[in-house]
Formats: sequence, C-alpha cells, structure tokens
Amino acid sequence: MAGNESVLAMISEDPRVSHRANEAMRIALGIVAGENDVAIVLTDGAVHLLDDETDDLVDGDDIARYRASLRKLAIPFHVEESAIPTGPDWNGEGHRIIPVTPEAIARLATSARRFVIF
Repeated sequence: MAGNESVLAMISEDPRVSHRANEAMRIALGIVAGENDVAIVLTDGAVHLLDDETDDLVDGDDIARYRASLRKLAIPFHVEESAIPTGPDWNGEGHRIIPVTPEAIARLATSARRFVIF
C-alpha cells in the first residue's frame, strides 16, 4: 500500500446470508481498477468469500467473477487469523492470503486515507 493514497476495504459481512459482502468485493475491485492501492481485509464471516463452493453464497456467481478478476490483478486478501477456516473447501483457487491480527488490521487502517467498510 502506498501510504496516504491507499484505500482499506474491510469486509465482515457473511456472503452466505448477505449480498453486502458481494457488493463490498465489487466496490473494492472497482477501486483497484481505478489504479488505487487497496488492501482488502476479510474478517468474521467474510472469509467465506473465498469458499470453494459458491452455490451456497448469496450472489455466488458474481463473487466468483470478482475473485477471478482480483486474482488476475494479484490483489491479496488480508484475512483475520482467527477467522481462517481449517477445512479443505476454502481458498481452493489459491488466492494470495496474508493472515493478519487485529493489531495488523489497525496498522492498515492508520496507513489508509480512505475506507470502505461493510
């Protein structure tokens, strides 16, 4: 991230029950496409945005498309360590994951200039 020009997209909504997680990912992708530095942070239920099976997700087809685009752009997901699922059906596409602690999330927030929080 580039200091004061960066954007923090923090997503905590669970895509299994809310369309807001999909919207947050779509917005983050749009910000990246505008050539901005973006840190995408997944906390709580939002980690399910990286579930292998998208049929159980609200807006699953869109989520799969947005994930593919973010992967092509080499955008990593900062994922709260305590929320990372241990099962084999998570992140099968091999998205780059950066495990983060609450303290690391706070550091990302202090270095960001703008925020998108869902």
